[in-house]
Amino acid sequence: MRVAYPLLLLLLLLLVGIEGAQAQRIVFSGQITESGTAKVVPFTSVFVPGTAQGATADVEGRYQLIVNGPVDSLAASAIGFATLKKRVSAEDRQTVNFTLGAGSVSLGEVVVRPRENPAYVILRRVQQHKAQNNKRTLQAFEFDSYSRVQVALNNLPSQVSRRKLLRQMTQVADSLGLARDAQGKPMVPFFASEVLSHYYQHNQPLRKREEIKRTQLHGAAPREGSVTSQILGSSFQDWDFYPNWQQLLGKDFISPIADGWKFTYEYELQDSVYVGKDFCYKIGVTPRRPQDLAFVGTIWINTSTYALRRVDLVVSPDANLNFIEQVAVKQDLVPSAAGQGLPQRTAVVIGIKPTKGSTGILARLTIVNSNFDVNHPKPLPFYDRPLETAADAFDVPKDFFATYRPDSLTQEEQVTLQVLDSVRQLPAMRSLLEVADIAVNGYYRAGKIEWGPILTAYSFNNIEGSRFRVGFRTTPEFSRDWLLRPYLAYGTRDGRFKYGLRVQRIVERQHWTVVNFEHRHDLDQVALLDNDYALENPLFEASARLGNISSSRPLRRTLTTLALQTDLFRGFTQRVIFRRQSFQPLYPFAYYTQERAPGSPTADNFDLSEVVVESRYARDEVLIPNNQNRRTAIGLKKWPAVTVRYTMGLDNVLGSDFRYQKLNLLIDQSIRLGQVGRTDYRIDAGYIPSTVPYPVLKTHLGNESPFYNGGAFNLMRYFEFVSDRYVSFQFENQFDGFLLNSIPAIKQLNWRLVATGNVLWGGVSEANRRINPAQDPITGGPLPSFQSLGSLPYAEVGYGIENILRVARVDFLHRLTYRNSPGARTFGVKVSFQFKL
Repeated sequence: MRVAYPLLLLLLLLLVGIEGAQAQRIVFSGQITESGTAKVVPFTSVFVPGTAQGATADVEGRYQLIVNGPVDSLAASAIGFATLKKRVSAEDRQTVNFTLGAGSVSLGEVVVRPRENPAYVILRRVQQHKAQNNKRTLQAFEFDSYSRVQVALNNLPSQVSRRKLLRQMTQVADSLGLARDAQGKPMVPFFASEVLSHYYQHNQPLRKREEIKRTQLHGAAPREGSVTSQILGSSFQDWDFYPNWQQLLGKDFISPIADGWKFTYEYELQDSVYVGKDFCYKIGVTPRRPQDLAFVGTIWINTSTYALRRVDLVVSPDANLNFIEQVAVKQDLVPSAAGQGLPQRTAVVIGIKPTKGSTGILARLTIVNSNFDVNHPKPLPFYDRPLETAADAFDVPKDFFATYRPDSLTQEEQVTLQVLDSVRQLPAMRSLLEVADIAVNGYYRAGKIEWGPILTAYSFNNIEGSRFRVGFRTTPEFSRDWLLRPYLAYGTRDGRFKYGLRVQRIVERQHWTVVNFEHRHDLDQVALLDNDYALENPLFEASARLGNISSSRPLRRTLTTLALQTDLFRGFTQRVIFRRQSFQPLYPFAYYTQERAPGSPTADNFDLSEVVVESRYARDEVLIPNNQNRRTAIGLKKWPAVTVRYTMGLDNVLGSDFRYQKLNLLIDQSIRLGQVGRTDYRIDAGYIPSTVPYPVLKTHLGNESPFYNGGAFNLMRYFEFVSDRYVSFQFENQFDGFLLNSIPAIKQLNWRLVATGNVLWGGVSEANRRINPAQDPITGGPLPSFQSLGSLPYAEVGYGIENILRVARVDFLHRLTYRNSPGARTFGVKVSFQFKL
């Protein structure tokens, strides 16, 4: 027997309104009382046995149930009472009262401590039975999956709705009969998708794979083959409440059945009802602190197995989130053949509104899974490709989804798809899609090539003056296996052309075997060399390359690279690189070419030939092909990503000047710390046992800009410290709403604390100090030198507040060591801007 839930009732009402002439509509009403005392029994479940049609009585024991008849009986059940069935007739309106007698259904096996909340007893049993109910204790499982995403604009102000595109979209929606909201404002569909796939999961070790069979996009859809268009299936929308934390919108929400449930939630045992054939406890949940990232709503727990059977939850309306108006999740789980529950149907609603009264976005997601198969794992290499899209996935025959989708579209959903297919042809919509594509990707698409990046088209610095740059990259329509990225730049002050060309050839996709060739001649800076991983903040990188760049040691660099990359297995990537570089410093520079002593020969430029061997292991990183010729990492990683790199400099090869070796180790990880937030840390270590000029050594990335950069030492000057052996540790902890959510005057602002720390140990050998003369051998004037760390490490710490006005972050930084160095800043304030939920 089943008990209906709100989404199903809404569907039934819609069907009644749409097909009223085809199905009999019967309205049942009545009251439930207790036998012997005649007292009302509130919140009783009244349902049609063997169906999903039902209702819950109110506090007075009264109910109303509308069904599509005919039905032959109704049933009523409540905690502590025996379930009672009654036969009914086929009349359109009937009054059916129930008088319930005492029954045997109770907590029975458990002991309720005096004055203890009875829901606590059930939650303890849920914890005890987690292993036997959690799908992650299965060896493996797989199923067919169908997912549907619909996105619409709502709460359109009149001045917005009068704009040309929205006016045209509204006219199309009205002409096709799409209903407006309760205030009479148009609900303008914007995008929809449907995906049929087959999903696999292996649990020890955790591996996921999804095979996309068919995908259909409507409206302002992402480009076919893009990352967004490929991850609309089930494997990247895994709503699983058994782990302590549910990843949602890039945030960590604590589950109502987490190990620390009692410290985060309040519970209320509300009822006992049938969900399908399972008799369940119905329990209300609310967070103890409304600002926490937690849920409000109802969970249903099986009375015999203590398995999670159903959830109907919303994110706490007071949660410390930006731009989110609502998040609602409904999910039904069914036991697998082995007993553990698997998600049968998931429905999600996400409402986004940047500011009060502004235009909002309403997204609806529906996932229906079927044909479950458990404990038949595939060989591990099968899971190495987490996403496989069929070659004909986007070639969907007419009416394909109408035939194969596992559920039926409502009349409103059918009209929505018609509207989207119509508005996609509007010229204004096509223009909007082009603008959106430029904003997201930074490129303007024209035929089979994309011009850009747009942001690099113009810049200014004291060496080049005004710099103009034009470039493009090819698309999969040009070639699925070749990617070309040339560019040409010109500086008005130095009167020089700069240029570059990158060529990528995908040799084999199973292991993503790729050959890369690059040749470029351009302006660079010693202070930014070998720091690509740290140039993460666009504002910082732009400011570091603009204005007066003399202090960061500018130079002209000609680079030629040939690289081969392949994945030996999932997460384990190997690269072999041959690299040829020429350096022409644009500031006074010299180094000894022989004895490294005063009077010895010197040179002011040098060439390098290198072989680089790199291994990177990221155990749970998910890489998705982007537009078929690039890969993009998605999702959070629990395990550290470890990169080991060995570089050998070859002497007298293609005119190179040095023989040397470099060793590098890089470790990145993000760790969830429960209520205290999330910490991201990076360990970077390197060793250069050879003697080379200081531009070849490690220049630690400083930050003289006003913008905070998590990959830099924010109170260190550009080119302040150089090392040939070093270890650095950098961390950042985001507390989310921890502490500030508990301060009455502050919590309304939704501010969030952050803490940072950077420590660097390093040094330079005496040989590497002597190779650089102190005086210019030609003019006799002093040459710029470099500084290294002593026995004391460089250290800085910071604290700050993010989410100021939802976009700004302010960091207060203290330099703890080398405070007396020339030009050192012992305290600084830096800002950054970010759009985070």
